[in-house]
Amino acid sequence: MDTAALNRLLTALSAMRDGNFRKRLTVSGDGTMAEIAAVFNEVADRNQQLTGEISRVRRVVGREGKLTERLETGPCEGSWAAAIDATNALVDDLVRPVSEVGRVLSAVSEGDLEQRMDLRSQNPDGAAHPLRGEFLKVGRTVNGLVDQLSAFTDEVTRVASEVGTEGKLGGQAKVRGMSGSWKDLTDSVNTMAYRLTAQVRDIALVTTAVAKGDLSRKVTVHVAGEMLELKNTVNTMVDQLSSFSSEVTRVAREVGTEGELGGQAQVPGVAGVWKDLTDSVNLMAGNLTAQVRGIAQVTTAVANGDLSQKVTVSARGEVAQLAETINTMTETLRTFAGR
Repeated sequence: MDTAALNRLLTALSAMRDGNFRKRLTVSGDGTMAEIAAVFNEVADRNQQLTGEISRVRRVVGREGKLTERLETGPCEGSWAAAIDATNALVDDLVRPVSEVGRVLSAVSEGDLEQRMDLRSQNPDGAAHPLRGEFLKVGRTVNGLVDQLSAFTDEVTRVASEVGTEGKLGGQAKVRGMSGSWKDLTDSVNTMAYRLTAQVRDIALVTTAVAKGDLSRKVTVHVAGEMLELKNTVNTMVDQLSSFSSEVTRVAREVGTEGELGGQAQVPGVAGVWKDLTDSVNLMAGNLTAQVRGIAQVTTAVANGDLSQKVTVSARGEVAQLAETINTMTETLRTFAGR
């Protein structure tokens, strides 16, 4: 056998052993060495094709994110085909959990909290086997995340519905196992519900007291923003009602009980209906004062023997009847006295 040809073969085999699949042998003539050179070149071609396919799929799947790309089998058989199938199966096993994670997280981003990651991996032949190791850990983590989001959403929705829609104050979200930001969010929702409950109940307590005639209460709960405006409005209303009530009571007592005519209710800062009510009370007191004083003037004159006076004050109803009766009486007395 040609020593030079053997040396060339040894050199090429050493290069292949070291991972250099670009080395080729020159095929010339006939005989065993020519066949060996041809077979060597075919082996090198297949190795180079396999490594090229692996590099291509690694780039397309790993860097470009095209998870459906696989190695092309080509004219391979035996262990060559088995190696390609094994590599494709490896890519499948790696891609499936990633795809599942993407599917579940996409559903979560769209507000669908019903999806869960399948903790089993489906083989191309349809057979399923459970995830293990890091894949199982990732699957449980993703499903745990969705479970916590679902529990948090359910509780927040429940509290919002009870407090905001049904008016059932005092509701609190209860989510077990929460920590970190989830616990902070839950605590924030509960704090909001608690403060809203305290604010509304305090305002309701005061307005209920007002409805029952108790004007001694004020809204004292700590609030801010629009709730502060509402608090101040309610307290101002109570102050005005209290002032109005006090003044009306004073005028009624002075005029109706103590007989001190001429009293007028003084309620500063009132407007609208409150001013109308105050004006009506003052008008009533003023009219009553004028009527009583007019009647008193005439009756005093009659008592002093002066029958020339008449009740001229404007009046209606029973007061008008009384004025007419007094005037009739005075006229009768004057007629009698003139005889």
